[in-house]
Amino acid sequence: MEQFTDLVEEPCQTGAPGRAEQRATRTLFFIAGFGAAAWAALVPFAKLNTGVNDGALGLLLLCLGGGALAAMPLTGSLTTRFGCRAVLICSVLLFSLLLPLLPVIGSAWVLAVALLLFGVGMGITDCAMNVQAIIVEKAAAKPMMSGFHGFYSMGGIAGAGAMSGLLMLGITPLYACLAVLLFILVLLALSLGGLLTYANPPEGPAFAVPRGAVLVLGAICFAVFLAEGTVLDWSAVFLTEHRQLDESLGGLGFACFATLMTVGRLTGDRIVAHFGPHRVVTAGALIAAAGLALPVLIPSWPLALLGYALIGIGCANIVPVMFTAIGRQTSMPQKVAVPAVTTLGYMGVLAGPASIGFIALHISLPIAFLFVAVMMVIVAFTSRRVNV
Repeated sequence: MEQFTDLVEEPCQTGAPGRAEQRATRTLFFIAGFGAAAWAALVPFAKLNTGVNDGALGLLLLCLGGGALAAMPLTGSLTTRFGCRAVLICSVLLFSLLLPLLPVIGSAWVLAVALLLFGVGMGITDCAMNVQAIIVEKAAAKPMMSGFHGFYSMGGIAGAGAMSGLLMLGITPLYACLAVLLFILVLLALSLGGLLTYANPPEGPAFAVPRGAVLVLGAICFAVFLAEGTVLDWSAVFLTEHRQLDESLGGLGFACFATLMTVGRLTGDRIVAHFGPHRVVTAGALIAAAGLALPVLIPSWPLALLGYALIGIGCANIVPVMFTAIGRQTSMPQKVAVPAVTTLGYMGVLAGPASIGFIALHISLPIAFLFVAVMMVIVAFTSRRVNV
């Protein structure tokens, strides 16, 4: 994690973060994952209420990604000026208060605006919690970033499971979202004391034109984030429309994905040390490709869930290995290489929903899944072109 901690200067406050700040950071990562997973289970309801087709749904989901990507470059200056605590409180309140509206809005245009603002809240939260995580990890003088991101995955599991469980009990999407909102607000209140009132100014530009090995690393991150976004935004739609699973169970696909990704992240350091980064990336990409193809080629919803689990375990350690490789490449200075790769990665999140929706509209959603599977096969062989 040295390449991340080098990106910020020493905190401008004398009090070093301790256990309270560590717990608060884990809680914020959990909240972010919980909120994202709760939305994933609501996508079929949003589509049903607005009456849009797959192509239009892809454009609506593009609003969410666009809001997140537009807000992320602003987060550094916001946290520098107002501190992590104020920014995180506002951003968490923004996306969590919007959540109950998303499954009941009947107008596609209104939903587009709501998703744009929801994406702004999620994007700022994702960046601000990482700003705090970098400071807390540096003060602890030991690697903690994988554990923080593991809590994001744990939040995803809990969010998908909670939302699916509430819907299975017959609770309406609106009241299920209100229960999720209350839970998030309680967690936020409990973590306030550990949220930093300051932040560090980031070094290097927010965006940079990648070249050489950095371009390859960024392209791999783009493909992996697109695969992850495909599961987040389209797994519930695929299960309910193509495998005839009840809408209340649509979030199970993401839950399986998030569970195995969490296992992969929590054991990733030992796996990479034992097998080596090249083998982990190659095998992981091929496993993810198989997971994307399995639900399409075999018409069985249990096997579809297995496929989503394979995507989670396959993708779990690819991006961390890519970020480790940034510290070894010489194509670009590290202070601009990290923003460049991060930008390309999140472009995958932004372009993913719309591109999958476009393919689904003009061909079919299963073919769109196979397209992403082919991209992961390319990742498996392209990774050998860089020093990971």
